Amino acid sequence: MLEVVLSETAKNELESAYEWWATNRSRDKADQWYNGFLMEMLRLERSPERYAVASENDEFPLEIRQLNYGVGRKSTHRAVFTIQANRVIILRVRHLAQKLLDPADD
Repeated sequence: MLEVVLSETAKNELESAYEWWATNRSRDKADQWYNGFLMEMLRLERSPERYAVASENDEFPLEIRQLNYGVGRKSTHRAVFTIQANRVIILRVRHLAQKLLDPADD
């Protein structure tokens, strides 16, 4: 099994999205979304390569993949990650409506 690590940026984006859910939906829905998404990210410890290569992969020096997640049938967010040695590093957590990542992004 691989170790799953969230970058500081990914942690901040996850927290920000949680706050949006809590403010615009409900605290219960926010909890459901957050806990479910976090569990899915932790499951990347097994077979992370089964997830699709991210659309913007060719723009980056290392391979990036994405895990899409949402409450119910519709995905709303994606965890963008890379696999390095014995770790899965979650680089970003983004809403699916956001523009693709650019290597120049912070």
